[in-house]
Amino acid sequence: MRDVTTTAFLVIGLALALLVGPARPASAQTTGKDVGQKAAETGEAIRDYSVEKKDEAVAHAKRLAADLDARIKELEARAAKETGEAKARAQAQLKDLRAKRAEASRKLGELSRASKASWERAKEGFANAYRDLATAYDRAAAELKK
Repeated sequence: MRDVTTTAFLVIGLALALLVGPARPASAQTTGKDVGQKAAETGEAIRDYSVEKKDEAVAHAKRLAADLDARIKELEARAAKETGEAKARAQAQLKDLRAKRAEASRKLGELSRASKASWERAKEGFANAYRDLATAYDRAAAELKK
């Protein structure tokens, strides 16, 4: 297992990489796959938090979710501009993305309410849900590129 300090710096660094960047639109600075990959990696870092660092883990998870929410809104705006079959495909991807976001939100709630006994299970549940959300984001972003 990684040293907690090293892990904390890794998590903070990855979160900052997601949150900070040039003032250009996300689509101009990174690809959808890059965003999803970074989000998945950062979400996985939640697994390294101990129960003693629960408040930090929950705060970190909330920041991850808020950042991805903003990116999802960008995708929704792009999808709204599509027409015909492309719009239908994009809407289907966004529907899946919203379902994955709802599941990640549910798991975040479980993470915030976790006891010492349920902490490991809650961390794993959130990390898995967030990974699934990042994958759904990748699919939706790729669909909107077509």
